[in-house]
Amino acid sequence: MRSLHEVVAELERRIPLNLAESWDKVGLLVAPGAPLSAAGLERSVERALLTIDLTEDVLLEAIERRAELLIAYHPPIFRPLERLDGRSALGRTLLELVKRGIAVWSPHTALDAVVGGVNDWLADGLGEGTRTPILPSQERGEFKLVVFVPHEAADALRDSLAALGAGVIGNYSHCSFNLEGRGTFLGGEGANPAVGRKGRLEIVDEVRLEMVCPGRLLPAVAELLRREHPYEEPAWEVYPLERRPLPGAGMGRLATLAQPVELSELVERIKSHLGLGRVRLARPTEGRGPEAIRTVALCAGAGGSVFERVPHADLYLTGEMRHHDVLARTQQGSAVVLCEHTHTERGFLPHLAGQVAQWVPGLECRVARSDHEPLAFV
Repeated sequence: MRSLHEVVAELERRIPLNLAESWDKVGLLVAPGAPLSAAGLERSVERALLTIDLTEDVLLEAIERRAELLIAYHPPIFRPLERLDGRSALGRTLLELVKRGIAVWSPHTALDAVVGGVNDWLADGLGEGTRTPILPSQERGEFKLVVFVPHEAADALRDSLAALGAGVIGNYSHCSFNLEGRGTFLGGEGANPAVGRKGRLEIVDEVRLEMVCPGRLLPAVAELLRREHPYEEPAWEVYPLERRPLPGAGMGRLATLAQPVELSELVERIKSHLGLGRVRLARPTEGRGPEAIRTVALCAGAGGSVFERVPHADLYLTGEMRHHDVLARTQQGSAVVLCEHTHTERGFLPHLAGQVAQWVPGLECRVARSDHEPLAFV
């Protein structure tokens, strides 16, 4: 049996939320229980229900299945709420979630961007080839923290900084670089030095301790150094780091097929992969398109803004695009395949359910039966 805190921590280790778009509202959106604190997150989680959209029908299914956690791909709380009452479906759903003690966690664009996520799954249906992110993800808000500390106090200070969250690189913690040297200082009249005496130049064996540190931790770092560093005036510095691309992660994918494929054949592959009987196809203007498809720009959901970074591809694959964007692509000699928004996402849920069950052993994880595409052909 795992606590909500442990389950969420494992999900966010596998699907880092810093991969999400800046406008997105990802993470733990509903955490019923005590005020949001460690105590409030320690409720146990045995059953999770996966859904694209959190509707009242999905909520009823979660209650029926006795789920303690809803993993909702689309964040149900996206725009600011002006009121929380029973006059809207969202209000009723949120109030019932809190009453029933059901938590909600949403990955959305973080799940799109992560290696092996929704966009890579969408690309899997095209056939053999290579793929690269259209908009590569980058690390966010990292700084290099440098602290000068007496040799004998370096290990304890490193451990304290690591416990705070500094020095994390991927799956490794306590990462640091340590350079030994000699520091000097001369205490003035009002000084009370921890080493030596004021009014005399002191020379001390010190360690230059370097660790990466998220920007959000810097205020806590300042407080920790004030409290635990042996010097009356700790010497420390902070350097902003350039954001590095994260290999393979990012929004959209530009796929290059190992062998060119006829448009009709590729459309059939897409339909088969997504489990669809039909899709919308815009063919390139006659005489302007390639004889066969070699390059495919794809993006789960709505790919319009992402595709602005791809001047030309033989085919653009997404859920929805604006009419005039589709027209412009066909006139430049490209084909466009539109599968409806959630059809480019929904088929990934069974795969995600299997992954979550492996990541959190003992957690029962199912896909909601009541979740479905809201639009239908009539």
